[in-house]
Amino acid sequence: MEAGAGIGLYPLHRCKTIYLVRHAQGIHNVDGDKNYKAYMSQDYFDAELTQLGWQQVDNLRKHVRSTGLHKKIELVISSPLMRTMQTAVGVFGGDGYTDMSDVLPLMVANAGNSNRAAISSSNCPPIITEESCREHLGVHPCDQRRSISDYQFLFPAVDFSLIESDEDKLWKADVRETIEELAARGKKFLNWLWTRKEKEIAIVTHSGFLFHTLNALQNECHPDVKKEICSHFANCELRSMVIVDRSMLGSDVSVTDYPGKIPKGIDLPSDAVVENDNNIKGE
Repeated sequence: MEAGAGIGLYPLHRCKTIYLVRHAQGIHNVDGDKNYKAYMSQDYFDAELTQLGWQQVDNLRKHVRSTGLHKKIELVISSPLMRTMQTAVGVFGGDGYTDMSDVLPLMVANAGNSNRAAISSSNCPPIITEESCREHLGVHPCDQRRSISDYQFLFPAVDFSLIESDEDKLWKADVRETIEELAARGKKFLNWLWTRKEKEIAIVTHSGFLFHTLNALQNECHPDVKKEICSHFANCELRSMVIVDRSMLGSDVSVTDYPGKIPKGIDLPSDAVVENDNNIKGE
């Protein structure tokens, strides 16, 4: 049998379903796909989505609704950069925001040169931001974030409470995070998910973060599954996966298991009854 092949079992309450999403096309992707050095340009500081990117968002939004995912997802976690937050609110946000509404919008009109109307925070899962699922840190201006106070104005109903510093203290102009450091950060992020009570979580993040994190976790998979998990994500691609708490990091108890024997009664397993009967006959 090939390595990683076969069927396995694991308790449901020690599993979470995660929906991994790479952000839609950003302005940096257009030139960066042709010439990697373009990512060094200051013109792409905290790159926003292109108009094509917004079309990709619209199409993923339709898919999320047609498949019923929008009703299953309990929480959306976004990297705190313009392109990921635009993607997160565009795909998972509510419908029909008006200025007369008494709730804050997820995104104000034309945030990040979007040319888009404001996006409602009604009838959608909460959207929070977390630094540990950011893209490869350092050197590339497109991966540097703005101040949180700037974002709070543009994304009023997005929760930034997990971000410790208003200014970006993680990004360094002259130091690029190593692949090993990025993969370790990705593993730490997935471990952190086990501190959350939600069981179905969407994560809107970046190509490099996804590629190196998933490649660090695929050792026990069948080779075909490795390819399915670890290939590079396209812009605005969504993949559904299950993560398993093998290290017993989570403390949740099952909400669907049932202990039985209510009310209590004699319930010897049938094999025990047979064994006992055979012992009597032997005497």
